[in-house]
Amino acid sequence: MTRELLLMSCTARGLGHHVTAVRHMILTVLWKPPAFVMGSSDDIAQVEKDEDVCMSDKMIARYWEKAEARNVRCLLCPHACHIRPGRTGRCLVRKNIDGQLIANAYGEISSMSIDPIEKKPLKHYYPGSSILSVGSYGCSLSCDFCQNWTIAQREVATSLVEPEQLVRQAADYEHAGNIGLAFTYNEPLINIEYVMDCAQMIRKKGLKTVLITNGYLNSTPFLDLLPYVDAMNIDLKAYSQTFYKDICFGSLKPVIQSIEAASKSQCHVEVTTLIMPGLNDQESQIEALAVWLASLSPEIPLHLTRYFPAYKRADPDPPSLSHMKHLADLARKYLTFVELGNV
Repeated sequence: MTRELLLMSCTARGLGHHVTAVRHMILTVLWKPPAFVMGSSDDIAQVEKDEDVCMSDKMIARYWEKAEARNVRCLLCPHACHIRPGRTGRCLVRKNIDGQLIANAYGEISSMSIDPIEKKPLKHYYPGSSILSVGSYGCSLSCDFCQNWTIAQREVATSLVEPEQLVRQAADYEHAGNIGLAFTYNEPLINIEYVMDCAQMIRKKGLKTVLITNGYLNSTPFLDLLPYVDAMNIDLKAYSQTFYKDICFGSLKPVIQSIEAASKSQCHVEVTTLIMPGLNDQESQIEALAVWLASLSPEIPLHLTRYFPAYKRADPDPPSLSHMKHLADLARKYLTFVELGNV
């Protein structure tokens, strides 16, 4: 059965241009119980852009401070970007406009789909259910192997969906098995203002908020958001500071802190590590990761996902299935739930 998802008063952003266009836009979606998706079950619907131009108000960001000469310092993530007027931070979405830090991607949606919850991946949270999943653009890390680089590592065409609209859409499909909203595809925490506003609204509807995140956030904003998040999968790139520094241009410690904080809360937590031969697949590293995760709780599910070359990296080759199974067996010595992905 075909249904129409009406996004009222949307705006669209042209690539590289800070312009918006107000219009009514209809996205056609296909109904396939239990998963409700745009396009096919394997595709994410990319929102079209409009050619008309108009101005729109911008949301002043949280977690920043003024610096000299109308510069600002972002305090959201550990990068602590010092941003000059007219420029953005490393994430691409937090912009200095006239000496104020603006959440430039607030409500800007590039991708929308209703996915099986297992696809997030969350294998141990409302299994068999579906969830309305949305993404924007940008990321706080710059991994050279980024699997979603087409929206995470550059600005893309988007359409504006206000929190009230998104929450209403999620509620409209509750009868079809939708349990709430998932913020995913790119890094959602760089749009914390939008995520928090939506999460507070959707909780009043009795629905869930899910994050698929790299966990790269300062502790104050993470702890501010945590009470409104029902489940998250945190992407632990490697249990190695060298890997984070050289390949992701970040740091391991903030991610560890995020996982530890989430594990102590009421939020359901699962962890994913993308296995890259020769870079983060050493037995000693996987064992150390599993031991540390088990020290928080042996019930935290660990997803070991098979790497495939993407973005700037043409090597290494994907790990063999036998190697993936061996690493999973090693982790199962310490953890109750170890899942394999992309196999």
